[in-house]
Amino acid sequence: MNLINRELSWLSFNERVLQEATDQTVPLTERMRFLGIYSNNLDEFFRVRVANLKRMIDVKNEKVQGYKGSAEELYIEIRKVVLRQQQLFERAYEQIKAEFEAEGIHFIDETGCTDNELIELDEFFHDKLKHAIFPIMLEKKRPLPKLRDYAIYLGVKLMTKAKVRYALIQIPTEYNRFFILNREKRINVILIDDIIRLYLNEIFAVYKPQSVAAFTFKFTRDAELDLDDDLSLSFFEKIEKSVKQRKKGQPVRFVYDAEMPADLLAFLLQQLNLNKGVNTIPGGRYHNFKDFIKFPDFGNAAFRYQPQTPVPHPVFRSSKSHIATILKQDVLLHFPYQQFDHIVDLLREASLDPKVKEVKINIYRVAKNSEVMNALLACIFNGKQVTVVFELQARFDEENNLWWSNRLKDHGANVIYGLQNLKVHSKLLQIKRISEGKTQYLTYIGTGNFNEATATIYTDVALLTADKEISLEVSRVFGMLENNHERHAFRHLLVSPFNTRRKLLALIEREIKFAKAKKPASIRLKFNNLTDVKMIEKLYAASKAGVQIELIIRGICCLKPGVKGLSENITAISIVDRYLEHTRFFIFGNGGKPEYFISSADWMERNLDQRVEVGTIIKDVRIQQELDLIFAYQWKGSVKARSISSDYKNAYSKRSLPPFHAQQELYNHYSSLLEEVTEQA
Repeated sequence: MNLINRELSWLSFNERVLQEATDQTVPLTERMRFLGIYSNNLDEFFRVRVANLKRMIDVKNEKVQGYKGSAEELYIEIRKVVLRQQQLFERAYEQIKAEFEAEGIHFIDETGCTDNELIELDEFFHDKLKHAIFPIMLEKKRPLPKLRDYAIYLGVKLMTKAKVRYALIQIPTEYNRFFILNREKRINVILIDDIIRLYLNEIFAVYKPQSVAAFTFKFTRDAELDLDDDLSLSFFEKIEKSVKQRKKGQPVRFVYDAEMPADLLAFLLQQLNLNKGVNTIPGGRYHNFKDFIKFPDFGNAAFRYQPQTPVPHPVFRSSKSHIATILKQDVLLHFPYQQFDHIVDLLREASLDPKVKEVKINIYRVAKNSEVMNALLACIFNGKQVTVVFELQARFDEENNLWWSNRLKDHGANVIYGLQNLKVHSKLLQIKRISEGKTQYLTYIGTGNFNEATATIYTDVALLTADKEISLEVSRVFGMLENNHERHAFRHLLVSPFNTRRKLLALIEREIKFAKAKKPASIRLKFNNLTDVKMIEKLYAASKAGVQIELIIRGICCLKPGVKGLSENITAISIVDRYLEHTRFFIFGNGGKPEYFISSADWMERNLDQRVEVGTIIKDVRIQQELDLIFAYQWKGSVKARSISSDYKNAYSKRSLPPFHAQQELYNHYSSLLEEVTEQA
């Protein structure tokens, strides 16, 4: 079999995240946060991918891409991998705690509090925490209340003179999960979970328990949206209804404290209609480690990454007008090394510019308190015609998008809800000006979302251009989204689902012809996921022909690199570091005259065939050189790069290179560019 299974490849990626928690060169608080990221990733994996696999099992669909066994056998293997990773996770957590303790920061539970600490906890519990706790007594005859995916629960067992009782406590989210107790020479940290355990006898005093104990568990449901076929409902209403129904999805995972008594576990499983086995995963005392993404640094800068403030782009630093600058030259922004604020500033300037007549944008994910959305409101208030294409099916961001779309519509924006069977995943912005009777377009094509929050932790690139050929084609994309009956030909853009696959296959085929003619042939690709079978087969064909292929893939890679006679000319690495590598761009050697593209699309079937995605050719030589540099820095990175292989070992990719920290060196590069411009000024 010449493919790696998608689910197992994803688990291998998440193990790379877990590796960061064990890397002693990573600051302590950041290591704890990587545990949180790993946990949050795994939650979403079960809610989406494992839920989908479970659906395949339910309908007896035995075909699983890249796996020799059945869907049910893959389901069992996933559980084995997760259990193995759970052990690595627990060891990493204990190691991090031990290193914190060496720094004078100690983790205690309800049994390790001093008298003075008990006084402080008593005050916190009775003044605040107690009022947020609402225990629910569990009875066989009464159904279990609906459990929330993102909540942490304590299953409680009470022993009274008369009987054994069970109860449920949801750990409140109003308070930070980590309560810090300061002593003179040390700091103690206790989790909210354990503060509740400390007061269990008081909470259940009405039952006069002889003994009472609590054990953590969490619950994961199928998160897929099932859109109603009711023709009387609008697409907006279907999404809104489906988001509510998601909270009632089928269970796919039950994670519990391995010390939980067998009778309490059996009772909970029975109430949840689960069987002990593949759905149930025993773990440690604490769950929902996603909360650890917000683990404190205790005011110690050494526990955090050193600050790297995004720098202004040099051309905007020395310019008073973003619009004037873009009209003169193409600009490539690289987040988070450079400021996302430039996009907000551009929209703010557009809102004030009397020559700007229209602003169009398509939105997939935005921040909750979005400066981009507020800038669009300013455009509306200043009389501009604003069109916003909202993708309501952006998983887990549906409610935020529903809220913002309503607000913009209320203030007069032309709001379009995309297409029911075709997600709009492109990242486009276009500003239309009329200057001296001539139409000008300022166009933004990006690889990531218009989200200033994630732009500080996700790497992405975005082209700002006034190029007429590119801009007119982007205008056609917006026309297609506004009137989905329109179809256009695109020469400069890669537009899914219309021409992206065809153009990419043609570009690979061109490299194959160069290789067969004994001319230089190369392909360099950087994106998040590679799963599309046809694209993988074409890359195998290119490798066999002698094309040198270099892949930087953050997440899933179903291609097997380095296999003799199949992919020996393909090398693949993955980088996991302080920033999430989200950038997507492609470089084709073209016989010594390379062509460069950026895109919103990964090489997955859904991105090529089932979504609206937009990529563009890069014409500007300076920007081409910048993409060369980005790829070169990451390719020679020998600190955070791992080799991708079919054995899932995630070995660090040294490749006989000296230590080179790619993300750090890229930040240094952009900082030095700014310094050069500042000195010249």
